[in-house]
Amino acid sequence: MRIIFLRQGYATSLACSKTVGAQLFHGHHKAGKVTPFKHSETPMPAPALTGPQYLREGLKLVLSPGLRLFVLLPLSINVVLFCGLIYLAVHQFELWVDTFMPTLPHWLSFLSYILWPLFVALVLLMVFFTFTVVANIIAAPFNGFLSEKVEAVVRGVDESPDFSWAELVAMVPRTLAREARKLGYMLPRMLGLFILSFIPVANIIAAPLWLLFGVWMMAIQYIDYPADNHKLGWNEMLGWLKSKRWQSLSFGSIVYVALLIPVVNLLMMPAAVAGATLFWVRERGADALPVTHARG
Repeated sequence: MRIIFLRQGYATSLACSKTVGAQLFHGHHKAGKVTPFKHSETPMPAPALTGPQYLREGLKLVLSPGLRLFVLLPLSINVVLFCGLIYLAVHQFELWVDTFMPTLPHWLSFLSYILWPLFVALVLLMVFFTFTVVANIIAAPFNGFLSEKVEAVVRGVDESPDFSWAELVAMVPRTLAREARKLGYMLPRMLGLFILSFIPVANIIAAPLWLLFGVWMMAIQYIDYPADNHKLGWNEMLGWLKSKRWQSLSFGSIVYVALLIPVVNLLMMPAAVAGATLFWVRERGADALPVTHARG
């Protein structure tokens, strides 16, 4: 496969047997490193993609060998956590059954054959409704980190960025603070829509507004990761998204739908982070400096 990377003023053409797969940039290369255009050369602008295309290319990126670890790690932590909780729940329930059943009359001994199936059904329901929620919470600190590594791949800086626990831990406070800022933006608007839902006549528009708000929040949720990596302020990020309103809503809508699919949504979340990073690089163009420059 071949990946072609383009950035304003710079270009890279990486040809190898194992690459990410999305045609992202055009340009020159030497020994796998970016070299500047000559003054006589004019870089061709990368074409913008639609929302579904950004998500699809994001999925290809996170499934590539160089980035797979950044997806598997938070998912593995979540699986280990749930396996531990299920083991603990089974152990405690078994102790409770062993203590409770001898206190019952003999004719109620059949309950032991009912309690366990009920317990298993309850555990399955709990896992179904909470696994994704907990996965999102666990993955939150990883998403900014994943976005940074995806951008390195997209720009041709590094096809297989190294994982660093120290770098990840250093990003956690800022990432959590940004997540709190998102909640501060979302909750008052949700409250307003909730109140609107109970107002006669006006509640007719509540349902489409809920849908539109959900789509808009998906765009904010995921595009904020590369924006935050570049230290773009919250209001500046919102202003930029509003200037790309239709592109943002297109991306947010496909992410909104993809995250509604059980099990599949576990993979769609990192794919959305990667797709949003590609969205940032493509749509922002020359203003989207590499993260290393943005941090300086």
